[in-house]
Amino acid sequence: MSATKLLLVEDDPALSELLEYRFQNEGYDVRSTSDGDEALMLASEDVPDLVILDWMIEGTSGIEVCRRLRRDKQTAHVPIIMLTAREAEDDRVRGLDTGADDYLTKPFSPRELLARVAAVMRRIRPALAGETVEVGDILLDPVAHKVMRGGQSLQLGPTEYRLLKFFMESPGRVFSRGQLLDGVWGTGSDIELRTVDVHIRRLRKAIEVEGAKDPIRTVRSAGYAMEAV
Repeated sequence: MSATKLLLVEDDPALSELLEYRFQNEGYDVRSTSDGDEALMLASEDVPDLVILDWMIEGTSGIEVCRRLRRDKQTAHVPIIMLTAREAEDDRVRGLDTGADDYLTKPFSPRELLARVAAVMRRIRPALAGETVEVGDILLDPVAHKVMRGGQSLQLGPTEYRLLKFFMESPGRVFSRGQLLDGVWGTGSDIELRTVDVHIRRLRKAIEVEGAKDPIRTVRSAGYAMEAV
């Protein structure tokens, strides 16, 4: 299996050097920059498997880099862990709402960051490697393009399949309608937001199995998430 590609965006030279050294020792393929604009360029040239992103950086801010990565179809699925000296709850919520998957406040232990990154990669590695992805009683085989639930084969339309795969690559994470639209249909799409609700209903019907709970959770005023049931 090829090395995990990690993009490190941190403007503290000492911390950047330390983290780059630690992650390289763990077998990660690390590219680093202190500049938000360069980070976006690096991500577009060679899509990383994961981004560690400082909030306060040169050029485009970390929060804006996060927002743009989420809007780009090529990087919409890439996990992002934000680093920041900001401790206020509102700042943490803002970072997560923008699309960050996790949030670590400085100062932090490099061991804790390594552990969080490893946990994220354990979750997404099957999808990256083209292996089957399993959430609860639902199993998706991206190579055979098949979906099973409780041993029963399911028939999904192409859009519902992409939507389910998108959810299963980030179980438990709440996606807004806009994020689902960008991630499944693409940023250039002229599809209306309410179309997302239509396909969510179709997906729910397609994966419905008698006696089993609905794994798609509606989060009021926020969007949708997929849970293991």
